[in-house]
Amino acid sequence: FSPRPAVSQVIAPAEPDPAASPEEARTELDEEMENDICKVWDMSMDEDVALFLQEFNAPDIFMGVFAKSKCPRLTEICVGILGNMACFQDICMSISKDENLGQVLLQRLCDSDSPTLLETSRLLLTCLSQPEVANVWVERIRENPSVYDCVCFIMSSSTNVELLVKVGEVVDKLFDLDEELMLNWIKSGTCRSVGPSVDDSPEELPDFKIVPCILEAAKQVRSDNPEGLDVYMHILQLLTTVDEGIQAIVQAPDGGKDTWGLLYDLVCQELCQPDDPPIIVQEQKTVLASILSVLSAMFASQTEQEYTRMRKNMPLIGSLIRILQYMEGCGKRAADNSKESEQEETGRTDVNEEDFHLKILKDICCELLSNMLQELTKENTLEGLHQGHLNEQTCSCAFQNLLPLYFASVESFLEVLREADQTLADNLEKRFPSLKVHT
Repeated sequence: FSPRPAVSQVIAPAEPDPAASPEEARTELDEEMENDICKVWDMSMDEDVALFLQEFNAPDIFMGVFAKSKCPRLTEICVGILGNMACFQDICMSISKDENLGQVLLQRLCDSDSPTLLETSRLLLTCLSQPEVANVWVERIRENPSVYDCVCFIMSSSTNVELLVKVGEVVDKLFDLDEELMLNWIKSGTCRSVGPSVDDSPEELPDFKIVPCILEAAKQVRSDNPEGLDVYMHILQLLTTVDEGIQAIVQAPDGGKDTWGLLYDLVCQELCQPDDPPIIVQEQKTVLASILSVLSAMFASQTEQEYTRMRKNMPLIGSLIRILQYMEGCGKRAADNSKESEQEETGRTDVNEEDFHLKILKDICCELLSNMLQELTKENTLEGLHQGHLNEQTCSCAFQNLLPLYFASVESFLEVLREADQTLADNLEKRFPSLKVHT
């Protein structure tokens, strides 16, 4: 078992024909050699094989491949093997502490070959997921501005959904690990820099802003990969945890219109729809929580923007109430399951975890709903009643979930509702006596 002859043969090919075009000069693996190296790739998932490769100085061989090879497939395979080896803690630490190898691997993010980019992203995510070395990679990436440009280039231009998802996971992990790096990336995009190129000559990239790049990637993955959409929505949510991130969203050239429009469509047209079973909220709870969190931050900071005007957002209020209705149904089901599995420790743990995530979603949903109800006018309310978003059932659900924490919002909305539909307001007062005391 010795990969050295096969690899060496490829990275030290015969001198190319001086008259050959750059495309012709790009060597390709012959079928037999590719099969041999792919066997090594598959076997490297075994820890004993990975340790043997490390002792055989495979990372040094791969450094030679990255420096000399013109064969994209070989580069992809070598990065893939390193990715498999990095799954094992000791090897990951060894790879991560090699500064030269680390820099060379980051340069692979500027590759023009999608399979190589995918394997590079997988390798980075593996290393960032190892607590012992994560900080090494965060610091390395923070000190290497080209990573930002290459990642933004991929997010804004690639149509490869698998690659977009993996790059999104890397960005999500980076932002979760290091707020300083996230702040740096939020503020980046003010100077031109070197980025990917098909040949060996550098290519200037446009000034990338992080939010439009995230949105473009989210649009690409939204219909094909629910997990990928979840990742990109969580990245946006992480941005809203700092003031600079919220400002980056709402002070974009379009004033945040594209972000609001995408999230609005997801909530009102795709997620948790009327023809879905209530249990759907369990499957979509994390992505819904991220989306509603971003919408809530935008609404609170940009109420003067045209896209937040209530006359356009009655369907969003209806969707928020429907989410709360579905959660009530899931809560009752969870309670029943808890009773049935009272003697099963693992069963109780699962239910508690579901309760926790649903509570987070409920809290975010209620905060946004309360803020939106406070902005309703008589005309908005009449429109909501006419469209069916507001009725006794939906208003009762809203009040049930908002009281007593958001009493002021409910009371304000009830005053407006009284002008639009006195009978409905009276019925709601009867169902919620605490409101009648204060009117």
